[in-house]
Amino acid sequence: MPGSETASELTVLRHPLQVVNGEQALVGLPAALSWLEANQQEINDLNVFPVPDGDTGSNMFLTMRSAVEEAQHAKHPESIDSVMAAAAHGSLMGARGNSGVILSQIFRGLAQGLSGNAQVDAAGIARAFREAATVAYRAVMKPTEGTILTVIREAADAAEAAAAAGDDIRTVLNHVVREAHAAVERTTEQLAVLRDAGVVDAG
Repeated sequence: MPGSETASELTVLRHPLQVVNGEQALVGLPAALSWLEANQQEINDLNVFPVPDGDTGSNMFLTMRSAVEEAQHAKHPESIDSVMAAAAHGSLMGARGNSGVILSQIFRGLAQGLSGNAQVDAAGIARAFREAATVAYRAVMKPTEGTILTVIREAADAAEAAAAAGDDIRTVLNHVVREAHAAVERTTEQLAVLRDAGVVDAG
C-alpha cells in the first residue's frame, strides 16, 4: 500500500549518497543551527563543568550562528572546502566561551580535513571527523575526558568504522550521530562532577 513503508524501508529504498558538496553543507549547517537554537536553554541548564555558569548552550549557539553566517557567504558555495573554510573562520571570529572555542576548533579541523575537495565521499567525511578530533584535542592544554572532546573523538571512530564498511554517507552520518549520543550519555561515567550533579556534559 503506497505510503505505508516504514522508516527503515524508506532508507533502503533511497539511493546511497556517495558524495556531498558545498550546496548540501549549506543546507545542513542552518539545520544544525536551528536545532541548537531550539535547545540552547536545555544545554544551559546542564552546564556544570568546568564552572556552573549556565551559558554553554548560548555560547555554542552564538559561535555556530557566526559559522553559518560566514558559510553563507563562501566564495565558492558549490565546493565543500570553501563552505567549511568559511564556516571555520566564522566560528573562530564568533567563538564565545570555552565551549565555543572548542567548537571553533572542531570546525577548523573539519575544514582542514576537507581542504582541496569540491566534493567528498564517505572516506573523506571520516578523515574530516578525525582531523576535527585531532585539532580540538591539540587546542586544549589539558584535555579532559567526559567532555565534547571525548564525543568528537568517539564520533570520529564511528565515522571511520562506518566508512570502512560502506560508501553511503547517510549511513556514516547515522553512525556518527548514534555514537555521539552514546558518548554523551557516557560522560557521567567519566567526570565525577557530572555524576554528582546527575547531568551529562553540556558541550
